[in-house]
Amino acid sequence: MAKRGKNYRAALEKIDRERAYPPAEAISLAKETNAAKFDATVEVHIRLGVDPRHADQQVRDVVVLPHGLGKTVRVLVFAQGDGARLAREAGADYIADDDEMVQKIQGGWVDFDVAVATPDMMSTVGRLGRVLGPRGLMPNPKTGTVVPAEDIPRALEEVKAGRVEFRVDKTANLHVPIGKASFEEKALYNNMAALIQAVRRNRPAASKGTYMRKIVLSTTMGPGIKVDAVQAQTMEISD
Repeated sequence: MAKRGKNYRAALEKIDRERAYPPAEAISLAKETNAAKFDATVEVHIRLGVDPRHADQQVRDVVVLPHGLGKTVRVLVFAQGDGARLAREAGADYIADDDEMVQKIQGGWVDFDVAVATPDMMSTVGRLGRVLGPRGLMPNPKTGTVVPAEDIPRALEEVKAGRVEFRVDKTANLHVPIGKASFEEKALYNNMAALIQAVRRNRPAASKGTYMRKIVLSTTMGPGIKVDAVQAQTMEISD
């Protein structure tokens, strides 16, 4: 095991590794034990009681965090005609409306965070699956990134405001950012509450027993903090 730095070790001493903290206390402790010298990302890690090998136990959705993620989201839009015009007016960072941009992506260029597409462009997007797929950049109707041209402004607004996709991995875990360590505790609490509520809404009918088995909060380079999963599931977004 790699030797941890002194900042990490000092942060770890402030945490009771055997205790599951109430959500608000865990957030406060995560900010206090942020071991990075930069504005670290705060992440929630959730162990689910599902078997992701079965199609009827997949957990995947998007959630708009009330206070965003604290970072600039670069958006590329696959659209033509009115769709491309609306995308430009709505503040899209890049427009893929011609073969030149498509070929650029085929060559490996992926200098964007989210891709949005209109349905008529999906045949073109499909040719880019080998580039976009492995990076999680494929537009998908289930995540609200395949929309009619008239809905592009709304989709862009949500993406840039802090729209986050979550998807259970093959080990039945979710790993989701909820903001920056510089955020006020209330903002992080509300973002975490929005995420927990969205995950609860997406409980598969085939999931039996305890659904949220373990929740851990951490910053980018900070130690993990166990969160009381029962209390977390009662979190509400406050004004």
